[in-house]
Amino acid sequence: MQYQEGEKLSNRIKILIADDSSIIRKIIQRSIVEDTFEIVGIAADGLKALELFKAENPQIVTLDITMPEMDGLTVLEEMIKINPQVKVIVISALTDKATGINAIKKGAKSFIAKPFTTEDVRSKLLKLAETVA
Repeated sequence: MQYQEGEKLSNRIKILIADDSSIIRKIIQRSIVEDTFEIVGIAADGLKALELFKAENPQIVTLDITMPEMDGLTVLEEMIKINPQVKVIVISALTDKATGINAIKKGAKSFIAKPFTTEDVRSKLLKLAETVA
C-alpha cells in the first residue's frame, strides 16, 4: 500500500524503540515490518523514552532495562500509568528469571533476552500487533 506524503498512517501500528545501545536499536529497526509498523520514536535513555512516549503515544514499545537517566523498569511503570493499553516488549541482557518475571509483573507483555535475532523481534512484534485494538 502506498501513502501520500502527509497522509495519516492510521492503519500502521506506532512503535517506540528504547535502548542505550545504537547497535541494538539498529537491529530492532531492521526487524520492523514497514507496512505494519511506523517507528514514531527512538530513545537512547529512559527519560527520552518517556518524553517520546508522552508525545507520540505509541501502541508498542521495545524497552531495554539497563539505560542511563532512568532504568527500563521505572520507565515501564510510568508508561503503564499513562496508558495501561500499551504493549511493551522488554529486551534485556539481564536474563535471569527474576528480571523477566518482574518486568511482566510491572506490565510488560513480552521479554526477549539479548543477544537476539531480527527474527526474534519480528515474530514478537507481529504477535503483539494482533492484540492492538
